[in-house]
Amino acid sequence: MAKKTVADIDVQGKKVLMRCDFNVPLDDQCNITSDDRIVKALPTIKNILDRGGALILMSHLGRPAGQKDEKLSLAPVAKRLSELLAQQVSFAHDCVGAETQAKARTLNSGRCMLLENLRFHKEETIKDKAAKEDAQLRQAKDDFAKQLAALADIYVDDAFGTAHRDNASMYTVPKMMEGKPRVIGFLIEKELRFLGDTLKEPEKPFVAILGGAKVSDKIGVIENLIEKVDRILIGGAMAYTFFKANGQQVGKSLCEDDFLDKATALLERAKDAGCEIVLPVDTVIAKEFKPNAKNKVVSGNIDPEWQGMDIGPETRKLFVEKLAAAKTVVWNGPMGVFEMPPFDEGTKAVALAVAQATDNGASSIIGGGDSASAVANLGLQDKISHISTGGGASLEFLEGKKFVCLEILDEK
Repeated sequence: MAKKTVADIDVQGKKVLMRCDFNVPLDDQCNITSDDRIVKALPTIKNILDRGGALILMSHLGRPAGQKDEKLSLAPVAKRLSELLAQQVSFAHDCVGAETQAKARTLNSGRCMLLENLRFHKEETIKDKAAKEDAQLRQAKDDFAKQLAALADIYVDDAFGTAHRDNASMYTVPKMMEGKPRVIGFLIEKELRFLGDTLKEPEKPFVAILGGAKVSDKIGVIENLIEKVDRILIGGAMAYTFFKANGQQVGKSLCEDDFLDKATALLERAKDAGCEIVLPVDTVIAKEFKPNAKNKVVSGNIDPEWQGMDIGPETRKLFVEKLAAAKTVVWNGPMGVFEMPPFDEGTKAVALAVAQATDNGASSIIGGGDSASAVANLGLQDKISHISTGGGASLEFLEGKKFVCLEILDEK
């Protein structure tokens, strides 16, 4: 997917509408607790401003369900952006309407403004399928998108976190700006380079690590990766569905009984494809789902009153060994209840092993979400080749799904 980037076009004296992912975490006082997503958008923002573009930024924050909610205002983001850019970022108190249009019209080259939360308008999240089936919804989505599209001469998408969605700002707006430059920012360019190129031509051995709660969330990923990787290491609660499919007792562990046949089929398919699926050989179990609960390590069956909380010490060693010679590593999902000590040891061990593999010359990609949080908590961000900014988006990318909102943007 070789898309034109903002570097390929002239922005001097032009109004540029840029979709960002400023869905930042806030505390009860609406203070930003991590500005990571803002910082990651800065290279594209600065490039446009330095080359004389007048930049209009838009994003969503949280799930306000089409209603204005001051707790989910992007005003704190405008304040933080002003500090990071060392210039006053003008804030529009709505993303559409006469006042916003006037602000955009008078925005000077080299200056920046931020629109209020797109999701304060229900039209932003109308699904394209629903819009096709309902003329009223289609009209509402189009009218909203038309107002956004009218603000600028150029469209830039740098929001990988929502690249798998057909929101109005991600799909309908660039569709309406056909004939004008529609490009990606440097953040999405990096995502496509790492996720796309790695999956196309991975250096071998290629190892995937999959964890998290549900097999159902990862079926598409496993099916897509089986033909590409040398081995898949499976941890987290999804491992218990595989255990049960293999005839083991899993006690009160999270298990998707509806997917037992699918788990068996995946194991068979992997065997036929020459892909080694590595399941845990021991498990840390507890009777209670709470921090520092009384726990023990078992191999094999889990008694009825106990539940699996993490991969065990022998599995940690095994996974570290299986990662040692890797040249390409993709990781999505924790190995246990990583936010609850002492059930974070498995995730920690894998994070350190991935960092070590990277030190040894491997290309490592972490697919956002909980895995990215675990790496950040351990201060290992600089030891990973690429940490995706989109949890759900990176997962769908690993499944091999097409992103319509990227497909309509300009090709190189």
